Amino acid sequence: MTVSHTSVNTADTAASIASRYLATWNETDAARRQTLIAETFTSDAAYADPMLACDGGHEAINAMIGAVQQQFAGLRFALRAQQDGHHDVVRFSWSLGPPQDKPVAHGTDVVVVAADGRIQRVTGFLDAQG
Repeated sequence: MTVSHTSVNTADTAASIASRYLATWNETDAARRQTLIAETFTSDAAYADPMLACDGGHEAINAMIGAVQQQFAGLRFALRAQQDGHHDVVRFSWSLGPPQDKPVAHGTDVVVVAADGRIQRVTGFLDAQG
């Protein structure tokens, strides 16, 4: 049996990582969002969900988020339920909808966190629409 240890243990930081991640998706000012992206994602970060894929790092992530915000103008992401993590992985669920109204979508994202605490890879799942 091989036992491995990781320099990142996300159990204590899962909520913070998920909150920073969704704050980045909700930031509509492109310059401020770029700063949040640099703080939240590694320079080689990749993203994939059933509708989008991006592996171009900060600039590509900023463009992708901006395009999603245009498509879903006025909608915001919010955390749902408990966030959890172990080793270098965090899992959390989110909703997307107008503030104080019924969400139009729900999903779950799984992120891999680098040793410096920033997100290196996101794999997203769409749980429900409407």
